[in-house]
Amino acid sequence: MIFENDGRKPHILVIGDLIIDQYLTGDSERISPEAPVQIVNITSEEFKLGGAGNVVNNLVEFGSRVSLISVIGTCEVAKKLKKLLLEKHINTDLLIEEDSRKSSKKTRIISGNQQVIRFDSESIDVISKNSSNKIIRALEDKILEYDLLILSDYGKGVLGKNLTQSIIKIASKFNKKVLVDPKGLDFEKYSGSFLLTPNRSEASGWWGNKLNSLEDVEKCSKNLKDQLNLSYGLITLSNEGIGVYDKSFKLFPTKAKEVFDVTGAGDTVIAALGFALASNFDMQASVQFANLAAGVVVSKIGSSVVSLQEIKYFYNKKDFYSFEEIKVIVDNLKKESKDIIFTNGCFDIIHSGHVTYLKSAKALGDILIVGLNSDSSVKKLKGDTRPINNESHRSSVLSAIKYVDYVVIFNDETPYELIKTIKPKFLVKGGDYAGKDIVGSEFSENVRTVDFIKGISTSEIINKIRE
Repeated sequence: MIFENDGRKPHILVIGDLIIDQYLTGDSERISPEAPVQIVNITSEEFKLGGAGNVVNNLVEFGSRVSLISVIGTCEVAKKLKKLLLEKHINTDLLIEEDSRKSSKKTRIISGNQQVIRFDSESIDVISKNSSNKIIRALEDKILEYDLLILSDYGKGVLGKNLTQSIIKIASKFNKKVLVDPKGLDFEKYSGSFLLTPNRSEASGWWGNKLNSLEDVEKCSKNLKDQLNLSYGLITLSNEGIGVYDKSFKLFPTKAKEVFDVTGAGDTVIAALGFALASNFDMQASVQFANLAAGVVVSKIGSSVVSLQEIKYFYNKKDFYSFEEIKVIVDNLKKESKDIIFTNGCFDIIHSGHVTYLKSAKALGDILIVGLNSDSSVKKLKGDTRPINNESHRSSVLSAIKYVDYVVIFNDETPYELIKTIKPKFLVKGGDYAGKDIVGSEFSENVRTVDFIKGISTSEIINKIRE
């Protein structure tokens, strides 16, 4: 793979605004009698590092060494931030405290995989002169330790104009690249950095014109490079990819599946670019790597991170995997603490009922593995007239569904040996299995049944065709 580095772990410094992302997830089945709003019964609560913290998360997943400089309060949110960072083995010695500051927390309420509302609690005033001086001194003391700097600006007050320019000048003096995820319309404060990573909307706001065509993107990216004295003019274009201007313009198309959630995609892009460049990849390979990383993260819910294993899979994805291949893949995924879901079936003529079922299964964890009955296995279960589609065609369609991560073809009548090998966190079967013994359940932590859509099945489709 062209994205393998030499095994050295680059050391990257992240400076920016730290945020806690809180997710309250539950079910909504009725409307409040007090106002026309949903009542969400909260069943789970999760805290994640957001802002610069999500950039750190992604760098750690890539295998980078990471240092972090930020300014936080002395409140309970600040304490929670420190705890989350220490769990990631990130040194918190360079976190500067301001007594009057309220650390940022974004709370999202999720129902049925949809965000219902978000509310924020934070301070966005520019940090004190004393805090800025502490950041400059810390950078000057340790600048030689870092391969590259990332500035993650969320507009919460850490990266004011004077401090940002001071950071870029210090880095330039020691020939260290500075990558910036910008915020607001004042891009001048980032001048002299290596590159910025604005999205289409942010670049359009700075340029003063909408980017309706690739010609507009080319002009804007050239202006970014020239006016801000950057090494590259770069604009992220969501499902179109990434546009880059060096001596000429080039569009790097994305390989993304259908976009499911863009939360955290910008953090992933700049972390991937930083990791690749600090690993001595050239610019083209670095942008390709960032495109792949973004393609993975937009298929997830929430401020997610992406591992090298997921990117390698995304780059080399096949229609189906052998028993031996999936064993190695599962071992690696479990080392990364991924929650694995397993289900199985014939999936002969794939219809909306199948897709809804797979979507519900994927929502339970991180990675969905589907065991697919081989042609000989289907004949034993359904008779000599089945399957309608052979295993190669069925696996090709099944693997193209965005909720499915891996497909494994098995020959036995049941997937017992496959489940025994995978030992998934969640074993999922159709609602018709409720209350019944489920093959392989002893090898899974959780067994779930998901109802099918009534009136939709492969058998009914076949009967309609025959009629």
